[in-house]
Amino acid sequence: MDASDSSAQWKKGDSVPYSALCKTFDEIEATTKRLKITELLTKFFRQVLLLSPSSMLHCVYLCLNKICPEYEGKELGIGESILMKAVANATGRSIANIKTDCAQIGDLGSVAEASKKKQMTFGSGKVLSVEKVFATLKEISGITGASSQAKKIDKINSLLVNCKGSETKFLIRSLEGKLRIGLAEKTVLIAIAHAAILSNAAEVKTWSKDKLEKELENGSAIIKQVYCELPNYDLIIPALAQHGIKALHDHCKLTPGIPLKPMLAHPTKSLTEVLNRFENIEFTCEYKYDGERAQIHRLEDGTTTIYSRNSENLSAKYPDIMALIPDVVAPGVTSFVLDCEAVAWDIKKKCILPFQVLSTRKRKDVAIEDIQVSVCLYAFDILYLNGKPLITDTLRARRQNLRDSFLEKEGKFCFAKSVEANSVDEIQTFLDESVAGNCEGLMVKTLDEGSSYEPSVRSRNWLKVKKDYLNGIGDSLDLVVIGGYIGKGKRTGWYGGFLLACYDDDSETYQSICKIATGFSEEDLKQHKEFFEAHKVDTPPSYYKFSDVPNIRPDVWFKPVQVWEVKAADLSISPVHLAGQGLVDLSKGISLRFPRFIRIRDDKSPEQATTGEQVATMYRAQNLNTASGPMEEDY
Repeated sequence: MDASDSSAQWKKGDSVPYSALCKTFDEIEATTKRLKITELLTKFFRQVLLLSPSSMLHCVYLCLNKICPEYEGKELGIGESILMKAVANATGRSIANIKTDCAQIGDLGSVAEASKKKQMTFGSGKVLSVEKVFATLKEISGITGASSQAKKIDKINSLLVNCKGSETKFLIRSLEGKLRIGLAEKTVLIAIAHAAILSNAAEVKTWSKDKLEKELENGSAIIKQVYCELPNYDLIIPALAQHGIKALHDHCKLTPGIPLKPMLAHPTKSLTEVLNRFENIEFTCEYKYDGERAQIHRLEDGTTTIYSRNSENLSAKYPDIMALIPDVVAPGVTSFVLDCEAVAWDIKKKCILPFQVLSTRKRKDVAIEDIQVSVCLYAFDILYLNGKPLITDTLRARRQNLRDSFLEKEGKFCFAKSVEANSVDEIQTFLDESVAGNCEGLMVKTLDEGSSYEPSVRSRNWLKVKKDYLNGIGDSLDLVVIGGYIGKGKRTGWYGGFLLACYDDDSETYQSICKIATGFSEEDLKQHKEFFEAHKVDTPPSYYKFSDVPNIRPDVWFKPVQVWEVKAADLSISPVHLAGQGLVDLSKGISLRFPRFIRIRDDKSPEQATTGEQVATMYRAQNLNTASGPMEEDY
């Protein structure tokens, strides 16, 4: 790997030119090879660390198209109409012409770059720095109130007027909220680690090739683990500069107030599969509650915050839980992070209500006196207690800490119901009880061996057993709506069906997986029509991957803004859908057979939808139990 700084476009101590970052983006966009992308970004980051280390944080954020930690909830995502006006103002072209070009090219960034190149310019303009671009983007995200649109356009124009070459393209894409160059966050993390290690040139020169590869591998593992526990680059990057990669975990640990991505479970299709997986391993079965994941943080000063699985602050949605927490904390407990599920609760009948009831609660500005749907909090794990992270402890130890540190309150706060079962009959009985109690099924978890809490990991040490999916594909899928088909007959005036897609995090694309037309009530169809009217686009974005054939192409395209939970009979190889293309069949993708709408997943962003890789994994697992061999859909 070439780690020299001889090709850098700037001198030591100078600000990092935005053009240098954009040149790296251009090189990354030109390849699909993951190792090459890592190498290109590592080289750039190493130059930044050697020449302008104070700019490293801004460079990382611009690579990720973020302006702050995710949980702070600030996003760019400037509307297309504002960006078109800004491009028109900066280039002297009409909005109509820009719209026409966008319809043909499918990328406003590329249209803006081409428009800028045609423009006559006088003078060289200012050299944009990474710091200037980042600071301005942050300013734009904070503009609200009267005349906010005009103010945003002015700020955007102040950058566009000084953009040269591909700076224009990537600035517009950053403002849209997506770079679309195939740069995944896991690759950025690896490149940060590699750059930090390679920056110590004197030590690296003494290493053998095997030693270097081992150090790079270890460094990548360290920074991935640190980011899972503490997803905040504002803390990680300075600590990395000060303490180095090897000591990073000593200075960046799980901290109350900074939500971490939850640990997830693997689906399973049979109870026998559970016993085979956990043979000679002690495990516990817990009810799988049908509610909303809630991660509750309490700081030493008593500040309490509730976060969703998507790191969204839910404190305003659940003022009743906020008021409840002081009453269920045992004496001596000063700080904690709990992993829980909030479910709708029927106070009169003293039972759990379906998720659909919980989903009717307002998400913001909820007053306790106006609450119509009561909730009960079911706690199943504790990740931090009184100043100490617990994620490396066994589940058995964490569970004991949980039960010692909190007090149950019927219908308000309870521990997840669990049992240690050893046979299919025992698990089946407990599963039946959970379903009778309005739960989805069971979570089966190892108690001792391999039972540490793994943030952001879908671990095989946690298995989920849903009654509806036994002997099927094992789980539902979370898919993004990308298009609609005009309804006919009884569905005239609504959308009669929709085109769904999974997400590929490597290429940052949405891959079509199926058309769906069942599972909708009339109220569902009405809501979907109203919701998607505000999210229609004239042409499919360049990051939609689909077969452009009459049977598949929808009547209307939508922005990728909503995730649906979908159930299917099984998965099949498809000649027209592109989900997981190349992972199971060299040229064909994977599709769902008999898909059925279950519910909207407001707690998931489109980038958290089921991935093509997960679809391929589910297909392979399905066919291990299909004696007749792989299925292929007709076309």
